[in-house]
Amino acid sequence: MESTIATSVTTAKPKYRLASHARLFLFPVLLICLIVVFLLELGIGSVSIPVSGIVGVLFGSEVADVTWSTIILELRLPRTLAAMIGGAALGAAGLQLQTLFKNPLAGPWALGLTAGAQLGVALVVTAAAVIGSSFLENIEVLSNLSIVAGAMLGCLLVLLIMVTVSRYVSTITLLIFGLMLGYLAQGLISVVLHFTNQSQTKIFAGWNDGSFAGVYWEHFPVLVPMVVIGLAGGWLMAKPLNAFLLGENYARSLGMSVKRTRLITLGCAVLLAGPVTAYCGPVLFLGLIVPHLARGLFNTSDHKILMPAVMLLGGIIAQAADLFVHLPWEKHFLHLNAVNALIGAPVVMWVILKNRKMRGFEV
Repeated sequence: MESTIATSVTTAKPKYRLASHARLFLFPVLLICLIVVFLLELGIGSVSIPVSGIVGVLFGSEVADVTWSTIILELRLPRTLAAMIGGAALGAAGLQLQTLFKNPLAGPWALGLTAGAQLGVALVVTAAAVIGSSFLENIEVLSNLSIVAGAMLGCLLVLLIMVTVSRYVSTITLLIFGLMLGYLAQGLISVVLHFTNQSQTKIFAGWNDGSFAGVYWEHFPVLVPMVVIGLAGGWLMAKPLNAFLLGENYARSLGMSVKRTRLITLGCAVLLAGPVTAYCGPVLFLGLIVPHLARGLFNTSDHKILMPAVMLLGGIIAQAADLFVHLPWEKHFLHLNAVNALIGAPVVMWVILKNRKMRGFEV
């Protein structure tokens, strides 16, 4: 009897949608869009720089205005690269979490991972205030790693809690639990910051707004390797995640270790969400909406297609949102997460209305 069941599971037809080859032309289109937004980010601001000037600065050629090099290399390029890397990382993390939890609204923010990372950073800030921030500032590498370590530990702790809870509650209840866990973390952050000094609190408040502008060249040696490892792991886990879409029993029938796949996927999600939150602050909505946009654009659930798609789309949307914030406005009241909310909230509402289980408390 058991062998019959195993055979029927093994031979079952996949329920996830395979990508249409007619839509694969979208990859070069997305790549072109990524390059265009990248150039716009470098060229548009309080000082406009033509494309010829951007290319000249990037390739070390002579340019008409010497100040362009400082503006691009010291201010705009680190911010633009951070947006590209951060958007790709959060999009990939959201895709993995939605598949792993079988939850269309799962993501670093919705599941409380971002709040956990915020709490970890708050603890590091408080520790720096207690032992003296000059101690960490004198050891630059230690300072960078301490912030990332705090964010990743907080992220990992919340993720382990959510994995445990997901075994006992329904999809919608898990989201409510994740939101409450996030509010709990926010309350703990306020308590923790109560014991630090005013200057450190202001630094944390500025970071807590979420922005790619706070990433500098000295941060990339820590940020880039972690994100690359997380993205590479997500790419290598594409086939196991496809099997997960059909259920854990189907995955086991293929000889796949469900526990190992879950642990590797969770580790990749932490590597992607933790460092980005540590350096960019809590960037909301990207990890939630980018996977849905990729599925709709390519009309597939195949992770071999979706993983590179969310990297490109995440980079494009993050750069576009950052560009909108840094346009030469007369008044600068726009924040990155406000722009992300304008894009993300309608997508979330569409997902809720489209998914029957999200309209009530059905299991």
